[in-house]
Amino acid sequence: MDLERAVQREGVTFSLFGLRRDSFSERYHLTRRGKAKRLREIVRIAKQFDIFHGLTPVKMRLMFEALGPTFVKVGQILSMRSEMLPQSFCDELSKLRADADPMPYQTVVDTLAKEYGRPIDEIFSSIDSKPLGSASLAQVHRATLTTGEDVAVKVQRPGVRETMAQDVAIMRSLAKVAAKLFPDTQIIDFKGVVEELWDTFEAETDFLVEARNLAAFKKFSKAYKYMDCPAPYAELCTEHVVVMDYVDGISVSHPGRLLDAGYDLKEIGTKLVDNYATQILDEGFFHADPHPGNIIVRGGQIVLIDLGMTGRLDQRTRTVLKDMLFAVAQQDSPALADSLLRFAVASPDSEDYPSLLADLDMVVQEFGTVDLSELDIAAFLTSLTQLASRHGIEIPSSITTVGRALVTLEGLLDEFIPNVNMIQIISAHIAASQTPETMVKNEAKSLAIEGRQALHDAMAALTEMKHATRMLTRGQLRVNMELVGSEEPFQQLSDMVNRLTMALIVVGLFIGSSIVYYAGIKPVVFGIPIVGFMGYIVAFALGCWIVLDILIKGRRKKH
Repeated sequence: MDLERAVQREGVTFSLFGLRRDSFSERYHLTRRGKAKRLREIVRIAKQFDIFHGLTPVKMRLMFEALGPTFVKVGQILSMRSEMLPQSFCDELSKLRADADPMPYQTVVDTLAKEYGRPIDEIFSSIDSKPLGSASLAQVHRATLTTGEDVAVKVQRPGVRETMAQDVAIMRSLAKVAAKLFPDTQIIDFKGVVEELWDTFEAETDFLVEARNLAAFKKFSKAYKYMDCPAPYAELCTEHVVVMDYVDGISVSHPGRLLDAGYDLKEIGTKLVDNYATQILDEGFFHADPHPGNIIVRGGQIVLIDLGMTGRLDQRTRTVLKDMLFAVAQQDSPALADSLLRFAVASPDSEDYPSLLADLDMVVQEFGTVDLSELDIAAFLTSLTQLASRHGIEIPSSITTVGRALVTLEGLLDEFIPNVNMIQIISAHIAASQTPETMVKNEAKSLAIEGRQALHDAMAALTEMKHATRMLTRGQLRVNMELVGSEEPFQQLSDMVNRLTMALIVVGLFIGSSIVYYAGIKPVVFGIPIVGFMGYIVAFALGCWIVLDILIKGRRKKH
């Protein structure tokens, strides 16, 4: 699968208008004419919003909504990339939702008939013509199967995959060209956004992935009393259609209705956050888009729907994330700094390490000592991302997904269920899960993973030592040694030697020319033998060059 994905990724690096075809172009029927048409449409919409005379945060959000689902997704990704955009733009882009005008009911029926290849009345006894929800990617209708089950049918909009493929191909090509033209600018970060979009594109437009996510989430949620999700009907799910149980409940976006039904909002918020902590920290499999429309309360249970976007965390990442969140909750600055450093995929440059520690101290001072009720998770994650970007540290993409989900959940709580502190609940969850048995189990898993890696590293080191010993016995071993911080002193020493050498040459030329002068060798110029005259000229020029070199480099050091 990794090889196939790599081949696909290489196959889509075509030019802006697709001068050469590849498997991806053929799969989504991308043509040069189609991409040119889509590019003209993008330019037309951009002109409508008059972006060439200034782009405000609100105008950017509205333009992304007008451009369609691909740009809505780009905006949602950019909303978490404050190292690329001002915070005001990030705040506005975080409001992006994929809501759209409903597509005609007949289009839904035709799509279902085409997808199943048979009359839909053989599968559904009825389909409600009024959609439950309509987004830019798909539309959901309530229906009843011929076997009597009450279901929800999610139908992908026709042609949306091809449109998204065209958009991503165009953006990827533009980012590639821009990276060559401006190699030292933040366009590299834009390439990262496009690659992130590219990685999630096929998963989100392939509804079989969502069906598998529903099945996996349903399986592990059985062990938890207050967590659930609709069960998929695998035999009726296709690339463009998902059929699942219909969930009849109340969305958390309607707190008034929840109160009328006898629910306690604080209890719902507490259970919701605790369930989410279970997903992220205990199971490592979580809903990556917990906005209000995806969370329904039914029979005292919190039911999560629309699992098209999910995230996964391995054991090591979950352990580090627990340590970091617990350190924030306990206001333990040293532990928080240690956790932040452990998040780095690559070790920081040794020369940059003091600066990195100084920036970490600032983050710890700002967020590690505030009251939990005042902790701004979005600002904390933004500071962490900016710090990592400044020091060239690559944070795992799974952590970015967790951050985006936590910010979404925090916004939901602030708007609909206030007075519920997310960090306090998560820290209590972590503390409760730290039983001796759990700690031993987790440590055993971590040690097993780290031990396996250490064993492989040790074997690799022994192999390298074998090669080095063989080369040493044959007299073929060479040692390259670099003294960190020695470049400048060695350069100064080199300059001194060069100047001393030039000074000796100048002195030699003056002495030699004077000997020729007193020898009276002919021919002469201005009463001086021509050989001596040329020696004086060269010596004078070299002397002036030495003086100028000393003055110029002295000024540079002062600046």
